[in-house]
Amino acid sequence: MRTSGLTPVRRRPLLGAGALVLLLGPAHLAWGASVVAVRLWPAEDYTRLTIESDGLLTVGRTRMASPQQLALDITGVDLYDGVHQLVSKLRADDPNVAAIRVDPAKAGDVTLTLDLKQPVEPQIFQLTPVAAYQHRLVIDLYPREAPDPLDQLVRERMAELDEASARAARLLGIELGAAQPQTGARAALPSDDPIGQLIAQREAERDRGGAASATRQDPPGKAAAPGPSKAPTERLIIVALDPGHGGEDPGAIGPGGTREKDVVLQIAHRLRDRINAGRVNGNPMRAYLTRDADFFVPLNVRVQKAQRVRADLFVSLHADAFMTPQPQGASVYALSTKGATSAAARWIADKENAADLVGGINVRSKDWAVQRALLDMSTTAQIKDSLKLGSAMLGEVGRVGKLHKARVEQAGFAVLKAPDIPSVLVETAFISNPEEEKRLRSATYQNALADALYQGIVRYFGQNPPLARSRQV
Repeated sequence: MRTSGLTPVRRRPLLGAGALVLLLGPAHLAWGASVVAVRLWPAEDYTRLTIESDGLLTVGRTRMASPQQLALDITGVDLYDGVHQLVSKLRADDPNVAAIRVDPAKAGDVTLTLDLKQPVEPQIFQLTPVAAYQHRLVIDLYPREAPDPLDQLVRERMAELDEASARAARLLGIELGAAQPQTGARAALPSDDPIGQLIAQREAERDRGGAASATRQDPPGKAAAPGPSKAPTERLIIVALDPGHGGEDPGAIGPGGTREKDVVLQIAHRLRDRINAGRVNGNPMRAYLTRDADFFVPLNVRVQKAQRVRADLFVSLHADAFMTPQPQGASVYALSTKGATSAAARWIADKENAADLVGGINVRSKDWAVQRALLDMSTTAQIKDSLKLGSAMLGEVGRVGKLHKARVEQAGFAVLKAPDIPSVLVETAFISNPEEEKRLRSATYQNALADALYQGIVRYFGQNPPLARSRQV
């Protein structure tokens, strides 16, 4: 998801405020509700429109004029100029919204019409003031055909192959589209690794020239490999990387204005590149990002995405903050079901668990209670393995910078509660410390940190080989 940021809106005195007492209450007699900012966050997962105002807005009639058009009436005061600025924020590459129109209805009312690129399931809800935000009217547009995280993982691999092929063609002066010689062998993944097998099959089809040149069917449970065959790869290792915060939730903000959500995404991209190029004991590795751009992902959805791709590890990346600028150093946390190991760990867990409040989730969504219940599950084995992973990573991170704590701490982080995936939360540095904020913005430090985290992952898998996956994907 991307957004062009906040757009301040000029406020005007309220005329005829008495008629709005019942709607807005006596606190709004002087000014009424004015739009403070509008934001648009497009992503493949969903597109979010946010209208922030200094008073509660009312949504009247909502209607799907067609499968690909949504219209809603919004009632308030001084709305047109502010809401109309959504039009200028629409990007051509928004996967869900084709056009936005804002039409004045009557005094204080507007009709917001969205032309859609595909059928969606809209969720419209209000958020009360929290953190730096005032009242927010949120319109979430979820595609009816929801993106599959597993398919996303495969498509990312295919895109990398396309890029590599194009680069090789440029170097060799070969015209793309012509038959390409096979220059390497790829090991076939065994049938007890269905996700790795799926990726290998897609890669093999690409190497054979795609579906048009595939003249035979691969035997069930087998992945074709072009050219001379190596010994079967034992296991594809998948690491879920979870850049914290995003979209409406900027995370912590440093004294120089650096936003946590931005630096942790940059670090995640660097770590992803290292994982995708790496191997452990001959096993290939793949990284999967719970968000690959600037959009908000609820805590439980982050966990569900990792489970869908059958991740072997879950690594949540953050940049710590405290009430004073003095604290510094990196930390690694695992889940605890028996209380936090320190007051600081408890404070940080509470802050990170509040991300859903800041980012904004629809608590009335019919699936919310079920999804939230999943976060109450945990196992002793998961925590034990998480502590091993955290220790391996902490040892490597300590080589490139200061540690805030020399041991893995534990607390009740909601995002670490996948019962079947070893999970850690890494606070890369204190963004509230001016010196560490500067380092977090540095490519040199980000690369060194990504190297350390990668080496920690490799160390962990060297001592704890992954188990076979279930056939159900």
